[in-house]
Amino acid sequence: MDERIGKWLLDMKAAMDEIEQYFDTYPKSFHSFQSNIILRRAIERNLEIIGEAMNRILVRDPDFPIENARRIVGLRNQIIHAYDNISDENIWAVTINHLPKLKAEVYKLTK
Repeated sequence: MDERIGKWLLDMKAAMDEIEQYFDTYPKSFHSFQSNIILRRAIERNLEIIGEAMNRILVRDPDFPIENARRIVGLRNQIIHAYDNISDENIWAVTINHLPKLKAEVYKLTK
C-alpha cells in the first residue's frame, strides 16, 4: 500500500477512536449529543478529518476499496461548506450507524 494512503488511513482510525472515547465521558445517546455543543462540534470535526483523509486517498487511488468513500467525502463537504444545513439527526445517524462499519474496513486495511 502507498505510504501516504497508509498515513491517511491511520488518521481516519485515530479520528474514529477519538469519537468513541468521547462516549467514555458522555452518555451515548442522541439527547446527550444534541444538548452538548462541545460534543457535537468535536464529532463534526473528527468527521471532517475522516472525510478529508478519504478525499486525499481517492485523489491518489479513485478505486480505493472503502464502500462508501464518496459519501464520506460528501459528508465532509457538507459539514464544511453547508454547515447551516447539517442536522443533528444526520450526524448522529452517521456516528452510530455508519462509523462502526467504516472502522472495521479501515482496521482491516491497516493490519
